[in-house]
Amino acid sequence: IYAGSGEATQRPDLSIGNGLYKSTDAGKTWQHLGLRNGQQIASIAVDPHNPGRLFVAVLGHPYGPNKQRGVFRSTDGGKRFQKVLYKGENVGAAEVVLDPSNPKIVYAVLWAVRSMPTVIGVSFRHLPKVPGSGLFKSTDGGNTWHRIGRGLPTVAQGLGRIRLAIAPGNPDRIYASVSAGMYRSDNAGQSFYRVSHDPRNSGGFVTVAPNNPDEIYVSSTALYRSMDGGKTFTAIRGAPGGNDYHHVWI
Repeated sequence: IYAGSGEATQRPDLSIGNGLYKSTDAGKTWQHLGLRNGQQIASIAVDPHNPGRLFVAVLGHPYGPNKQRGVFRSTDGGKRFQKVLYKGENVGAAEVVLDPSNPKIVYAVLWAVRSMPTVIGVSFRHLPKVPGSGLFKSTDGGNTWHRIGRGLPTVAQGLGRIRLAIAPGNPDRIYASVSAGMYRSDNAGQSFYRVSHDPRNSGGFVTVAPNNPDEIYVSSTALYRSMDGGKTFTAIRGAPGGNDYHHVWI
């Protein structure tokens, strides 16, 4: 089991962590692996065929710049880490996901953002003048990366933080929940189109059913479900006023 510390959201009352941990006895004992200065570990992706190969998305310091940000890779169970995707001291990694059919294909979300600890009513602000936010893909196990996501909005148009989900039964189908709505790709992320303007699912965590790429769940103030590939959503659990669901596993 790998566990990242630190709250990976941007808010004025967040708590930071001290890096990455690992357990080899089903959680009874833990070993600290490093990435201590990353403060916010946003996501971890482990190769299903090799538990020693993992990618870690490090969001970094919430209130200022730091260099321990981006996507890190380890091939020896966390003894050593290599920074494989980095766009500067103001751009953190908000998510990293492996293609369920091919673990050499890696997707990563980068996000230039800054928390606002002293502003009432404003929890964070995007850094539109800082280049690097967006969706990136590697097809060689993280050695090289290129930006993808034609059709997604720009930062100025409401990109915000991208919540990514790949359909296990059809890895070419990718959903991206952003501030401007729900977007969908049917060609492994090369291009996206908006399928929903519904503000209820903007920015929420997305989970795709393993046997139906059109069945998706969005965790937000309530739990929402779509059975038509993200075109329409129904609240199936919780109150829209703010039950605050965080994730779904199937």
